[in-house]
Amino acid sequence: MQNGRALIHNFIVFEGIDGTGTTTQLNRLSQRLEARGLAYHASCEPTPGPVGVLIRQALSGSFAARPETVARLFAADRGEHLYGPDGIAARTARGQLAVSDRYFFSSLAYQGLTCGDELPALLNAPFPLPELLLFFELDPVVAERRMASRKALDIYENLEFQRRVAGAYRTIIDSFEDSGMAIVRINASAPPDEVESAVWSAVLPLVRKIGGG
Repeated sequence: MQNGRALIHNFIVFEGIDGTGTTTQLNRLSQRLEARGLAYHASCEPTPGPVGVLIRQALSGSFAARPETVARLFAADRGEHLYGPDGIAARTARGQLAVSDRYFFSSLAYQGLTCGDELPALLNAPFPLPELLLFFELDPVVAERRMASRKALDIYENLEFQRRVAGAYRTIIDSFEDSGMAIVRINASAPPDEVESAVWSAVLPLVRKIGGG
């Protein structure tokens, strides 16, 4: 237990504001792991499951949902992501590497701003820590430029809110410095190849530990 939270070994999480390139880097890391023949599972939150689909609809503005409702939906989706059939807990227990694009840190940042800190903290207190957290840092102005080409933006993807999220993220990540979880800060403003190298350097010790060379 670390600061009241268990730690899931072989579990890696990517975090950062929208537009930091976590999805791109998760795809690149997956290709590297695939090339090594390593047993791994790449996923994201919200998940593609029924609760995750409902979250994406709410974030797209398809229907109006109270911030508290969205916070509860994220927690429910996360519970399935972790403990559902063939979820992260089961996969890591049998020696697989699990990598997720977002986890409860994003709920503490995003939902902490939309409905206050208390409910997200309560809902996410039971969730264990990953062994490794990669925090992608990027100026929100640069992130907004990157998102300009997207066909549609969700309700959080605007500069004013992303600036607030960036500040919240930094405070939250700093609060876990002594938790026992490894934290690596990634300069997401670097060219994608350089970011990929930084990600790989951070992940490689876990890869070697499970026999990936």
